[in-house]
Amino acid sequence: MTISATDKIETRGEPRRHPAWTMVAVAALALVAAGTFTTIAGLITEPLVVSQGWSRSGIGLVVAMNMVLYGVVAPFTAALMDRYGIRRVTSGALAVLVAASLLTVTVTPTVGWFVLWWGLAVGVGTGSITMVFGATLANRWFRSRIGLATGILTGAAVFGQFAMLPVLSVLLADGQWRRPVIAAGAVAAIALIVVLAFLRESPAAVGTVRFGADPAEQTAEEHRAVNPLARTVRAVRTALRDRRFWLLAALFALCGATTNGLMWSHFTPAAHDHGMAATMASSLLSIIGLTNIVGTIAAGWLTDRIEPRYLLATFFLARGVSLALLPLLFSSGLSPDLVVFAVVFGILDVATVPPTLALCRTYFGDDSALVFGWISVFHQLGAGVMALAGSVIRDLDGSYTPVWLAAAGACLLAAVLGAAASRPRNPVPR
Repeated sequence: MTISATDKIETRGEPRRHPAWTMVAVAALALVAAGTFTTIAGLITEPLVVSQGWSRSGIGLVVAMNMVLYGVVAPFTAALMDRYGIRRVTSGALAVLVAASLLTVTVTPTVGWFVLWWGLAVGVGTGSITMVFGATLANRWFRSRIGLATGILTGAAVFGQFAMLPVLSVLLADGQWRRPVIAAGAVAAIALIVVLAFLRESPAAVGTVRFGADPAEQTAEEHRAVNPLARTVRAVRTALRDRRFWLLAALFALCGATTNGLMWSHFTPAAHDHGMAATMASSLLSIIGLTNIVGTIAAGWLTDRIEPRYLLATFFLARGVSLALLPLLFSSGLSPDLVVFAVVFGILDVATVPPTLALCRTYFGDDSALVFGWISVFHQLGAGVMALAGSVIRDLDGSYTPVWLAAAGACLLAAVLGAAASRPRNPVPR
């Protein structure tokens, strides 16, 4: 009978947590820190328009640039992590975020500097700590329960994106937009210290094997002595010839357009249009962030047990219905209907990530983290298009209603594509 690494620890009378879960906790903190930066733009849009005289379209362009870089950087980061180590790349990205936050609040605020520090530096820093980072860590530390691990990490990322907003909105009092930026930088600094102190490259570094693996499994670290750029480009060239890549890319583009592109940039301004205070809108977003943890962990658990493509179709369909109803629910106060929407949307928001990662692993094997990085590029392209288009539509139409309805239609299309995904030939171990 084969004894797993976890069982072996228990039979020796030394019950203890496998270090893989410690790595998940450290990675989760890094994802929270990076996620904190991703939603601040929507929060400080109105203060920047009022205090600096910038246009919404100009700010939307910076946010779109940030989101596109967030996606484009990710696959190269995965290769860099394989080549130079997860700890080095992650700590470097957190250091960039700390520096960018300080420069944003200390350098004379103009649109040009905002493009440089927020559009470029924050885009690169957050793009280096995405679910591609989570997938790389999960693949390296887990043999089983990968769905649960990726669900936890995805929930951590969204917790940073939304659950921190109430605190940041309080700091925003009296239009002091610099305070939330400083707070985000402080969270990144704490994460940097924790990563440097506790993050390890692989199970071999602590004398064990992946969670759920046979103790006889090879434990040597597998840093590939190849050029990270060449390996990343080679992986995408192979994926580009596979129709399954394009299906997942289309799904994730629609996913980004109906989540990040909407909620990061437009929910708070849309709520403001209906007379809702920024602190109240941020509270709703925090509900989305908190329930997202439940949704993504549950999605990861379900992905270990149910066909991922069916999960994708169900999640997208339910998300589309919720977005179609949102224009009817907006009010100036925190109504029960809006709270229900926040809970439902939060559960569905990034529940699509664990099943997409599972399909990517079964389709592309060892290069799945790199390929998922390229798929995430399309996620952020979709988000960037929606961030910019939503701002333009609001300026032209004076309402966000067409944006919500278009997003609902995109979700319905994504549900059809999810159901049409090909069945994996070699399913991941359940």
